[in-house]
Formats: sequence, structure tokens, C-alpha cells
Amino acid sequence: MSPLWVIAIIVAAAIVAGLAFYAGKLLFQLKVQKEKQQAQIEKLKVKAAERNAKIADSINLIARAMKEKQCEYSEGCLRIWVLMSQYQFSETVDLETEYQHVFKMYDVVKEMPTHDARKKYSKKEVFQMDSKRWRAEKELEEGILAEAAKLEAYFPADPNTKHVFAN
Repeated sequence: MSPLWVIAIIVAAAIVAGLAFYAGKLLFQLKVQKEKQQAQIEKLKVKAAERNAKIADSINLIARAMKEKQCEYSEGCLRIWVLMSQYQFSETVDLETEYQHVFKMYDVVKEMPTHDARKKYSKKEVFQMDSKRWRAEKELEEGILAEAAKLEAYFPADPNTKHVFAN
């Protein structure tokens, strides 16, 4: 074998060894990156579960308060609807169908001004808005109470929370 061939084989082997080393290094970096990504996904899942637990606890508390007449239906439905829209359900839930009375009450009051914003309106306008809200609360009361019981069952209270009272 000529010395030229030997040099070519040695150079080729060095190139192959260098490429193999580089490929191994890339594979190792990929493995580390996937592990970090998986850890990040797990961290996000834990945060989402914690957030869902807080939201579920709040929904449960408001539903209980509505059932016990400690919270007006309009305020409870408004708060519950906003919380449910932020909740990450494990399966698709058609909230407008599943909780139609809560949605109807939310739909009635969602555009109504609250607190200082009410001061911009005349007493007559405020009374008209309140009358509309009261009528809706009266009409939807039975359905809202039934759905409050469903909400209480679907969204469990956090047993470690400080504000949820025992059954």
C-alpha cells in the first residue's frame, strides 16, 4: 500500500472520528435539552394544577355562598363565570350549556357598571339597571341554585384553605 493511501485512510479515520465525536456531543446536548424541557413541562403542569385548585376553591366558595344566600346571584354568577373561563378543564366543557342559568345571569349583568362607575348614571338609570338585575335573579333563582350545587360538586374545595367552612 502506498504511503499516500495510508495518509488518506488516517485522515479519513480522523475525520470520521471527529464527526462521530461531534455527533455524540450533539446527541448529549439534545438529551440534556429534552430533560430540561420535560422538567419545564412538569413545572408548568404543577403550576397549572395549583392555579386550577385555587380557582376551583374560589368557585366552590362562591357557589356555597350563593346557596346559603350570603352572596347575590348576580355577583356570584359574574365572579364564577370569569373564574370558569380561566379554569383549564381536562376535557372540553360547553359552559354555556352546562351552566346555562349562571351564564344567563352573567349575560344580564356583565355590562352593568359597578362601584364608582355607577355614580356616573342618574338614580333613575341605576334603579332601572338594578330592577333588571333583580328580575333576572328572581327568574333564574331556581336554576342558579341547582347549578350552584353542581358547581360545588364539580369544583372541590381545597381542604387546606383558610376560608372554606366545613360541611
